[in-house]
Amino acid sequence: MCNSLVNKYNVAGPRYTSYPTVPYWDNTSFSLKQWKASLSVSFNESNNTEGISLYIHLPFCESMCTFCGCNKRITKRHDVEGPYIRAVLKEWSLYCNLLDGRPKIKELHLGGGTPTFFSPENLEFLIKGILRKANLAEDYEFSFEGHPNNTTREHLQTLYNLGFSRVSFGVQDYNETVQKAIHRIQPFDNVKQATLSARAIGYTSIGHDIIFGLPFQTEAHVAKTIELTKTLMPDRIAFYSYAHVPWLKGNGQRGYKEADLPSGASKRAQYELGKSLLSETGYHEIGMDHFALETDSLFRAMKTNTLHRNFMGYTASKTQAMIGLGVSSISDSWYGFAQNVKGIEEYYHLVEQNIIPVYRGHILNTEDLIVRQHILNLMCHFETQWTDKSLYIDELKDIAIKLKEMEDDGLVEFHKDAIKVTQKGQPYVRNVCMAFDVLLQRRQPETRLFSMTV
Repeated sequence: MCNSLVNKYNVAGPRYTSYPTVPYWDNTSFSLKQWKASLSVSFNESNNTEGISLYIHLPFCESMCTFCGCNKRITKRHDVEGPYIRAVLKEWSLYCNLLDGRPKIKELHLGGGTPTFFSPENLEFLIKGILRKANLAEDYEFSFEGHPNNTTREHLQTLYNLGFSRVSFGVQDYNETVQKAIHRIQPFDNVKQATLSARAIGYTSIGHDIIFGLPFQTEAHVAKTIELTKTLMPDRIAFYSYAHVPWLKGNGQRGYKEADLPSGASKRAQYELGKSLLSETGYHEIGMDHFALETDSLFRAMKTNTLHRNFMGYTASKTQAMIGLGVSSISDSWYGFAQNVKGIEEYYHLVEQNIIPVYRGHILNTEDLIVRQHILNLMCHFETQWTDKSLYIDELKDIAIKLKEMEDDGLVEFHKDAIKVTQKGQPYVRNVCMAFDVLLQRRQPETRLFSMTV
């Protein structure tokens, strides 16, 4: 990887799990009434065909992992599990009462926080409560994030019996110095036991999450982590860049300095090394920061051009509507976004009052929908086109000018009313998307909002 390119394009930019990105949502004109209307339209258009996705945020963790920017509540008190689950099921009932028909679930994901903070019995109570008010799509997929230190065989068996077939384990890095810095002490043997147990039970897709660019991390650390990971051969690997966002409230990233982090060039070298090691073993790069074996559904989605990206990251299937349950969860109707309140007590209060606990959002206009499609195309397929007039806006005529330098550097290729990100340019796909991001172009942030792109 050329260091001059890294230095040139390593700027702050969105990860584009949505468009518009959250800082550019029009919260002032947004209302809960609008959100409900947009979801109802989307549900009526798509529920009978593709179904809907559900994301359930389970925010509790027993200790703070300082690399994490997610919304969580640190506690060792497990008596919080019951009240929280009852509130989530109440919120689900509010949505089911709103929708015109019985939801058909195609995709369900438990995220956090630490989903396996919850006991297997409480997770079973949650999932059965969700399914009591829904049907399942023929090709449904249930998945969850498991902490290798506390994901028991009972967790795995209980969720498998409920229909879960995919699990991702947060590995991050196996080096002790790095683990101490990010407050995530996690022996390889714990990951091995959880992975082998999941495989023996029958999970068809086991993922490992590995992060590069962590404090005190070196190329040798990345190589060792991937070499150990290869002995377990997970079906897919999320190998992604640490996002340093210490200005966000509630994370622990103020515990180390930026000087403790690898430089942009070192960080990119870590990625290139990891990518090479994974490729040697039969993993294929998927989208921006994922790798999968040919037997995994994510690889098949890439080959069939059905790869999708949303607030849950890359997925092997698309649904137009995604409902987020629990504190801070984000919902997506395609025509609008809505985020739940972030405080647990406020969440409880609103749900008890029979109010869907949304506190901000954005209703997409025609321009938003067009730009969203282009950015989704780029993030999933590394190309997009606007020969179809329904995908054209006036700003597109200036794209070639905005990306001239990237074209000169061999990172993008222009064709008639189309653009393709080259293999050399794929590490910089976020930068390409920024040229399409008309809201970002019109109003550059005065303060830093996003992590670095490299």
